Amino acid sequence: MTKPGTVSARHTVAVGIPTSGRSEIVSAVVPDLVRQTRKPDQLLICAPTSDDVDMATLADLPFPVRFLQSERGLCRQRNAIIDAIPDIDIVLFLDDDFLLAPTYIVELERLFLQYPSVDVVTGTVLADGATGPGISVDEGLALLCGIPAFAHELSVRETYSGYGCNMAVRMSTVRAGALRFDERLPLYGWLEDLDFSRTVSRFGQVVASPQLLGVHLGTKNGRISGLRLGYSQIANPIYLARKRTMTWRHALIQMARNVAANTSKASRAEPWVDRKGRLRGNLLALRDLCTGHLSPLNICGMN
Repeated sequence: MTKPGTVSARHTVAVGIPTSGRSEIVSAVVPDLVRQTRKPDQLLICAPTSDDVDMATLADLPFPVRFLQSERGLCRQRNAIIDAIPDIDIVLFLDDDFLLAPTYIVELERLFLQYPSVDVVTGTVLADGATGPGISVDEGLALLCGIPAFAHELSVRETYSGYGCNMAVRMSTVRAGALRFDERLPLYGWLEDLDFSRTVSRFGQVVASPQLLGVHLGTKNGRISGLRLGYSQIANPIYLARKRTMTWRHALIQMARNVAANTSKASRAEPWVDRKGRLRGNLLALRDLCTGHLSPLNICGMN
């Protein structure tokens, strides 16, 4: 288990949010950062076009806000954020539909100061709309209402991977190792958080903290198509296993679980999940695996 170290004076913390085609949710969620007891030193929002973000709704936030333009793709957009903050100590990557408890950033800074061997931290998700129909902004705020500040010592536990909807990274390690998110995982970047976490784990520890609390709304608009996601559910684990950031055992379990869920639920799918599209994508990927044409990049030519 990670041991606390000597607490330094202060770290600079940037919040980085990649987004695409979800201007309304950005305008509804991002202003909630004003409730943080420790404000970010800057906020960076990265999107393919200026139409993806209504910057006017963010003009009065009490910290610097920067808009970055990048080609669409979660990994490309996160890399653009990394490149834009050469002097920042910590970057907190958030999904555009993730709400933070008011003490999240202050506890995050304290954690990185106390644990110098930690390079990736992920928080505790109180509710995750990504696994269901989604959570409204009002519902998410209500879940976070009244959470007290932690008076006890920070605690962490080692984890296999950060969860990309709320994942903080020590930038000195990123710079020293010239680390980047793998842009061969295009668009939604399925499992990009696991790939990056396992890469960083060669330098320092990857941990989760019960003191960093938030709610992932799991907003459905602007998500990747079922066909593309289904293809990625096969192509990406195999790609990561081949590059050794995922074990073959883990990859096979992940693929089997996804194919089984898509097959069993195709005729009685949840209203918010395109199971038939995912299953078709699974089958196309398995066909490409057999013919030697499997690649995560193949989803770029799909609808």
